[in-house]
Amino acid sequence: MTDQATEILAANAAFYRAFEKKDLEAMSSVWSQGTVSICIHPGRKALKGWKDIRSSWEAIFRNTQYLEIETDIVTTEVRNNIAYVILIENILQVSDRRKAQAQSMATNIFEFIGGKWYLIHHHGSPLMR
Repeated sequence: MTDQATEILAANAAFYRAFEKKDLEAMSSVWSQGTVSICIHPGRKALKGWKDIRSSWEAIFRNTQYLEIETDIVTTEVRNNIAYVILIENILQVSDRRKAQAQSMATNIFEFIGGKWYLIHHHGSPLMR
């Protein structure tokens, strides 16, 4: 594994750690703050720009009491200043005292900006059991 691939996997892990811990500050440090960032939560419309993406994470964190996320990496690719991780998300979520388990296929795209890898695109699609 190359150093860049290791860095991408670390950035990807930081995203899921922020997600699982419901840590908006950590989530903010993972995402590019630009207007071209895109987030597509499973079953939802595309959100463009950090302002709308941040609002979506705030709502998820506010309405979720507990999260557990395990990921299974399918592939990782690095090309110059763009990289992607394709993976399966296994999510256990508790909201309104109701437990739900879900599985999504996700693509996370990172861009190397100012010496750091930032998430610029997250797309999760539900997998049927």
